[in-house]
Amino acid sequence: MKYENVDRLLQSFVDQGLPGCTLHIAQHGKTLYEGCFGYADVENKVKMTPSNVFRMASMSKLPLYTTLMVLYERGLLVMDDPISKYFPEWKTSKKVVRDADGTERAVPTDRPVLVKDVMTMACGLPYCFPAMKDSKNFTERSMASCLAPLWDKGSYGLREEIRALSEAVLAFEPGTHWMYGYSSELAAGLIEAICDKPANDAFADILFKPLGMTDTAPHYFGDIRERMVRLYAQKPDGTFELTSTDMDLKHEPGEENQKGNPRLFSTGRDYTRLMQMLACGGELDGVRIMGRKTIDLMRTNTLNEQQMRDFTDDYNKGYGYGYGVRTLIDKSLGNNNGSFGAFGWTGGFGTWCEADPEDGVSIVFMQNLFPALDNNIHGQIRTVSYSMIE
Repeated sequence: MKYENVDRLLQSFVDQGLPGCTLHIAQHGKTLYEGCFGYADVENKVKMTPSNVFRMASMSKLPLYTTLMVLYERGLLVMDDPISKYFPEWKTSKKVVRDADGTERAVPTDRPVLVKDVMTMACGLPYCFPAMKDSKNFTERSMASCLAPLWDKGSYGLREEIRALSEAVLAFEPGTHWMYGYSSELAAGLIEAICDKPANDAFADILFKPLGMTDTAPHYFGDIRERMVRLYAQKPDGTFELTSTDMDLKHEPGEENQKGNPRLFSTGRDYTRLMQMLACGGELDGVRIMGRKTIDLMRTNTLNEQQMRDFTDDYNKGYGYGYGVRTLIDKSLGNNNGSFGAFGWTGGFGTWCEADPEDGVSIVFMQNLFPALDNNIHGQIRTVSYSMIE
């Protein structure tokens, strides 16, 4: 009966027009539930299967921050170090201040950006796109100005991008607010500096290969392109149509497609191996990736009162933010039937995941919509998934 509730919910999403989705629930290394609904390719009636590949978008951050925590517990990363240890051009920074008359200007920060600021989304830089050159926001305009030469160039590496943005004006004093954005790119740069290889190669060596995640990578290989689900967008009438995104260019091999740090793709089964490792104390199938106490630190809320105000919205109610992950700190606020300290993240194409070390449970939901739906289907999925746990 408990499986029927999950089936019924996911089928209802498809009945309401969702092209397709998958859900994978595991506990203590064993699969509790695996369901595929709808189509990977609606036009050609290709049904969704466990082998289908999804764009991870910001769910690429889980491997990113997990790798950094592994480097931390190996003694290769110190949270209180300034990032200028790895990026010398970041020795000094500027922040925007507003005078009493409303005038905004740039002044030096009181202290440099630290590794911990990068790990906790507190460096003071959002993401930036070419359209922001005309933004009314001081920091966004500053970032766009710094990045314009790279955008004109066309292709560029992550290290070039980090160097260019060292001149950008931060939105606040480092460590005082929470702001989603460029911290994760700086985090990838830290991995490259410490490991002396591209961040995605470090992910493969530290996580993907040991965990047997054979379908997770940044760039197309083998038959990945053919197994990638089609991308859909919701029309005003609620139906869905085929769409595309320039972000897919980052999956194309070749330096000509390089623009900063690429994002990952994965399957539900592959990503479940990562989340099960995190839910099971850092070990899966006899392979130890990291220590249980390091995972406990990773899922510890780091936000002060101001940062909690910055972070909290309807979607994140009841959660705080740890070292690169959302972490449950108040079950009643978000009506959450999971465990305290359950943690994970969300991807911009609608993917969602959570690891629960208390019960050794992981939940991985996959869909690819652009933009992702703004309703709380993730909350419903979380609720029915945890209802299966004895």
